[in-house]
Amino acid sequence: MTDNFKQVGERLKGLRDVLDIPAQEVADLCGMTVEHLMKIETGEADPSISDMSKISKKFGISLDVLLFGEEPRMNSYFLTRKGQGLSVNRNESYIYQSLASGYRGRKADIFLTQVDPMPEGQSHSPNSHEGQEFHYVVEGEMQVIVGEKEMVLHEGDSLYFNASRPHSINALGGKPVKFIAVVIN
Repeated sequence: MTDNFKQVGERLKGLRDVLDIPAQEVADLCGMTVEHLMKIETGEADPSISDMSKISKKFGISLDVLLFGEEPRMNSYFLTRKGQGLSVNRNESYIYQSLASGYRGRKADIFLTQVDPMPEGQSHSPNSHEGQEFHYVVEGEMQVIVGEKEMVLHEGDSLYFNASRPHSINALGGKPVKFIAVVIN
C-alpha cells in the first residue's frame, strides 16, 4: 500500500465522519464488507478508483478531493503540462496521473495510467462501475478483459466499453503499459 492510498483512506474516513455516513452504507455501495472498508480507511487495503468514484458521486464530492485532497478550481480550461498531473499510486503496479484534476464540474475523469506486469500466472482482479470507459494505448501492450471477451491492445489501439461489465487490465510482454483512460460517468 502506498502513502498516496493511505491518505485516500484517511480522507474517506474523514468524509464518513463529517457527513455521519455509516460504514455499512459505504460498504454496501461498493459491494464490499465493512471489514474491508475499515482496512481501506486504515491503509491496510487497496481502494479501487471505481469504488472511490462511486463514493464521490453518491455523497456529492469531487473524486479529486478523495484522491488528491484538492478541490478543482478551474471552470474555463485546465492545462496539464507533461509529467505535472496529480498522481496517485494504487498498490505497486498501478499509477494514475490525472490529466484534468483542476477542472471543476467535468463530465469525465481522464488519467495517464501505467500498469506494471504481474508475476507469471497472476492477473489483476476485475472491477465494475457505472458509466463508460475509453482506453488508448500510448506505450506497450495490454490484455483487457471485458465480461467474457479478452482482447490484446497494442500502441495506438483504443477500446470503448460499458464499465458496468466486469473488466480488468494486464500488462503484457514483461513491460509496463501506459494508456490514456477516460472514465465517463
